[in-house]
This record gives sequence, structure tokens and C-alpha cells, in this order.
Amino acid sequence: MRMLKYAALVLIGAISYGVLSTIMKLGFKDGFTMQELVGSQYFFGWCILLLMVLLFSRRRLGLKAGVSLLGAGITISLTGIFYGLAVEQLPASIAVVLLFQFTWIGVILEAVVERTFPSRDKCISIVILIIGTLLAGGVFEPSEGEITTSGIICGLVSAVTFALYIFVSGRVATGVPVINKSLYMLTSALIVVLVVFSPSFIYDGAIPNGLWKFGIPLALLGSIIPVIFFSIGVPKVGSGLATILGATELPAAVVASVLVLQEDVSALRWVGIAAPQLLPLWKRKGSSKASLQKVEL
Repeated sequence: MRMLKYAALVLIGAISYGVLSTIMKLGFKDGFTMQELVGSQYFFGWCILLLMVLLFSRRRLGLKAGVSLLGAGITISLTGIFYGLAVEQLPASIAVVLLFQFTWIGVILEAVVERTFPSRDKCISIVILIIGTLLAGGVFEPSEGEITTSGIICGLVSAVTFALYIFVSGRVATGVPVINKSLYMLTSALIVVLVVFSPSFIYDGAIPNGLWKFGIPLALLGSIIPVIFFSIGVPKVGSGLATILGATELPAAVVASVLVLQEDVSALRWVGIAAPQLLPLWKRKGSSKASLQKVEL
């Protein structure tokens, strides 16, 4: 039952991350730039986490833990930066499919670091995930909107950095309270974003002129919920399983784009969306079958 709880936290974190592309597209329509949207996401996220720490947990961290968490936070900022660039240059559905490649990248990363070949179940899961994401992204259908090489590269880089984030979050400073851990990671993430882009949105009037309407939801769904929930859930379920559980990010993104942006989704894309969601059922069936065989023996 406890493992199910931790798996649910990873699922909720993935779902919340899947909605980001839709919110960013709405921000673009309102006239805000990608730099303003991504910057406000991390700025509001940092402010909310700081308030939570001041209210609920003022524990001090050791130098080693603090430095390691600050380093881990760089992967969060790089994901936000490159994913924002991808969403800006590509249709939302294509951008999220590219980010979604973190699923199989994370499994391979875990195998390389731990020097163990992925299990048969994980290999089959990777194949299903890749086929499903290609179908869901409409890769085999005429694309709506311009597709740029730089956008594709940015999307793939965001997948690599997101896989690194999930991997690192399950291994760095696991004994540190989640809120403190998240604040440290988001501190370095905010610094990187403000250095790469510009902090001008903080003082040029963009926030009171409507940027807050997008910055706060982006912060909650992109910098608070997934960071905290992944910090709790990933160490318990493992980074390999966490990346597979992250399959819910894709349907969340597509459903949000359909309901909010009125994007059309073909039957073939729905098949691709549904395929990865059957993995937990298939894995559970396989586990039950293996357990039954052990009982019979």
C-alpha cells in the first residue's frame, strides 16, 4: 500500500508537468514571451517554497547536502529553459512528445550508472513507450504548425535534462526534509534561469499586467508539485519505475490541449496515448503471474 502511495505521487507530478505546454501556449496568445513565462514560473515557485520553509521547516542543511542539491537544481532549470524553447518553436503536441522521451532515457541512464542491463519488462516497456509517443505526437500524420530543427533539438535536450533530474532527485540528500530539499534545488534553478534570460520581468510591470496569471499556475504545476512529489516518490519507487510511471504526462498534455486549446486529436494519436497507460496493468499482471508460479513451486 505504501508503494502505491509513492507511485501515486510520481503520477500526480507527471500529470502536473504535462499541463505546462498548454499554459505556456495561452501565455503566448496573451503576448508574453517564453523568457517571461519561464522566468516567472521559477520566480513564483521559489517565492512559494521559501514561504513554506519559513512557516513549516527551518532546518539547516550541511554544506555537502546543500551543494549537491544546488547542483541538482541546475537540471530543473535546464529542463524549463529547453522545454520552453521547444514549445515556442513547435506545436504543443510535438514538444511534449520530445520531452516525453525522458522515459526511456531515464531507464537507460539507470542501467548505465548501476551497470545492470534493463530487465526484460523494462525493455518491452521502452519499446511500447517509444511507439506510443510517436503515434501520440502525430509523427506519422501531417503536422499542424512549423517544425524547426532547433526546436526538435531543444525538445530532446529537455528530455535528457528531465531524465537527469528524476535520476538525481532519487539519490541526492534523501534524508533532507522535502520542502528544504526542493527550495535548495529551485534556488539554483532560478539563478540559472535569470542569468540565461533576464530578470527584467520582475520590475518592468509585466507581473501586475497579467504575467502572474500564468506564472503562478506554471510555478505550482511545474516547480512545486512535481519537485516535491518526485522528491518523495522517486527514492521509494526507483528512478527506472518512476520514468515509466511518468507516462501519464503525455495524456495529460494532450487532454489539456484538446480541452483548452481546442486541438484536434486523431484516432491514431489516441491509440498512441492509450498504449503507455496499459503498462502498469501489464506489469501488474506479470508480477501476479510470477507470484503465482512461486506459490505453485
